Amino acid sequence: MAALKGERLEKELNRLEQMCEYEKAHRDCALICGVDEAGRGPLAGPVVAGAAVLPKDSRILYLNDSKKLSEKRREELFVRIKEEAIAWAVGIVGPERIDEINILQATYEAMKQAIGNLSQTPDLLLCDAVTIPEVKIPQISIIKGDAKSLSIAAASVLAKVTRDHMMEEYDKLYPQYGFGKHKGYGTAAHIQAIREFGPCPIHRRTFIRKFTGADGE
Repeated sequence: MAALKGERLEKELNRLEQMCEYEKAHRDCALICGVDEAGRGPLAGPVVAGAAVLPKDSRILYLNDSKKLSEKRREELFVRIKEEAIAWAVGIVGPERIDEINILQATYEAMKQAIGNLSQTPDLLLCDAVTIPEVKIPQISIIKGDAKSLSIAAASVLAKVTRDHMMEEYDKLYPQYGFGKHKGYGTAAHIQAIREFGPCPIHRRTFIRKFTGADGE
């Protein structure tokens, strides 16, 4: 990453300090974990959750809501977060399970997986806009948390980049759908491919019924 200097560096550090508001408000908690997901909206592929426990003094430059970052910047931050985090993990729930239990429940399942996969148990969860059921760890739901909490932003990047990598691999298996470009989202080109070729094994049948018929077959 290009080095920041002078006023630009000061401005970025001030932005990061503002994103630590929730973490600083709970300094009594030794391990604070951000939790976020990627992939609730696409027509294909898994939903992926990220969980990240950063050191209390962590100020990773440029870290932000993954949707506000370029692909190149996300990839750089993905490596940096894994290097700097006290603990990090992801949880993955595939399309068949999404169809079985619905996307919200699948998102909760992925988040619980990610938390359970951590090498250390956090004392507090900061979650982006949800309260995860059946989790004993105290949690705080923050609307637009991926833009307000450094921990959630880190989890957002982990989830997004992990899922993007998976969709790029699926693109090699099913090149006619263009997964490497749209990552499974409902672009015009993707919808046209579904209509032309029918669904493939990673399509969410409950998401594509209007493009394929009542049963998504």
